[in-house]
Amino acid sequence: MKNDKSETANMAKIRNRIEQKRQDYINYDFSPKKNDILKTFFDLAQEFDTIPDLFRICVSVPKEALGVDSKLYISDEKDDLVLVCDSKNGVYASPFPAPEYIRISREPYECGQSFIVPIYSKPFMLKDRESDSHLNIVGVFEVSPLNKITRDDKFFFTKYTNRIGYNLRKKTLAQHNINHLKFINNLVNDIEHNVIVPNMHYRTLFNQLRRHIGNLSELSDMIAEFQKDKNSDHRMCKIMGNKIIEIKDKLNSSYEEIDKHHLNLSLFLESLLRRDHFEKGYFVLRRRICKLDSEIIAPQLENYEKRMSMRSISIKKPTDMQGEEIEINADLGLLSQVYANLFSNALKYTQNVYDDNGKLHKTVTYGRKILKDYFGTGEDGIKLNVFSTGDHIAPDEISSLFDDGFMGKNKVADLSRGHGLAFIKYVVEMHGGLVGYEPTKGGNNFYFILPLLNLK
Repeated sequence: MKNDKSETANMAKIRNRIEQKRQDYINYDFSPKKNDILKTFFDLAQEFDTIPDLFRICVSVPKEALGVDSKLYISDEKDDLVLVCDSKNGVYASPFPAPEYIRISREPYECGQSFIVPIYSKPFMLKDRESDSHLNIVGVFEVSPLNKITRDDKFFFTKYTNRIGYNLRKKTLAQHNINHLKFINNLVNDIEHNVIVPNMHYRTLFNQLRRHIGNLSELSDMIAEFQKDKNSDHRMCKIMGNKIIEIKDKLNSSYEEIDKHHLNLSLFLESLLRRDHFEKGYFVLRRRICKLDSEIIAPQLENYEKRMSMRSISIKKPTDMQGEEIEINADLGLLSQVYANLFSNALKYTQNVYDDNGKLHKTVTYGRKILKDYFGTGEDGIKLNVFSTGDHIAPDEISSLFDDGFMGKNKVADLSRGHGLAFIKYVVEMHGGLVGYEPTKGGNNFYFILPLLNLK
């Protein structure tokens, strides 16, 4: 059975490249030692998985095999060259900007006692590639001292850096794919927690509408009977009129609740399913100026007020939220989901406690507090709290509260997957803040702190 013409062409292309490569290595005429260096680099690059280990291999192989020092510079997100590793100090925890003599050049060049070679690679992102043969300069490899490097060594290092570029791209793509998978898995949890579960509330709302419509049908039957009865009096008219007003008010109330729920769900869908998130492999903030109370907190609280009331949970708005509204520069959708998760947890876990007068009550409250110089001199923070009454969380569970997938001993029977608090931590940290929990008198306080200077 014969393959089609396209596969025959593909096989011919591969065979042609094999022959070209064989001829290239004949022309390179590398010594057995240098061939061993390339083999050693290749084997170790396959053996070690992480990008930092690849950096260490890049600078260590020439040091051990040829006795020369080297430095590895990589282009960062701003396309600036930074020193990430060298043969004397290893990998730098915080990369350093490249010195002035290190520059992007299409060809190798000499400067002082250094031989400097560009590192070529195919673009990491498929959408950035112009063609299969298109190469970008992704870094620079510096070898020194120059008096230890022969002419043959210089040619060898141009081929050595090609291997660096290939393996750097391979490991970067692998890490990129791992990050994408982690992000997608977390996003599935976010959608389940913030979209699918809240969407079930629609069923309750539709059932309410169905009951109201049933009442309207009953009224319609009453009107029909009334029209048949010639002896009907004005009292029946008044009863039916009141009934109509009652049903109209209930229908309007149900419609408004569904409308609010729909707007909120649409906000969450828009913020979770942005194209930017999937392209980058992590949440991408879309900041804008938002009013903290009226645009973020109040709409989320409205979605839980009725359900909290049905569970006899009272909501208290503290005095520190009744002053002038604070405007913040934040991602409205994602930060709204932070409050939605906090109120959702409060709905599930708030318990009865005795107040100072010995009276049982279940209460949720929220507030804010300005923290002077919290993030450093002149860098104020704002602490945002959601408190609910109940037993304190077990001390041995506190350190794991914001871990993805963690569920404590007091977990409730719902569709929870232990993701809500992890989502809060992720979003808050993206805004430059931090999260926390503190046991307080009569209950538990979950909070997050945002830097005010970064948000104004």
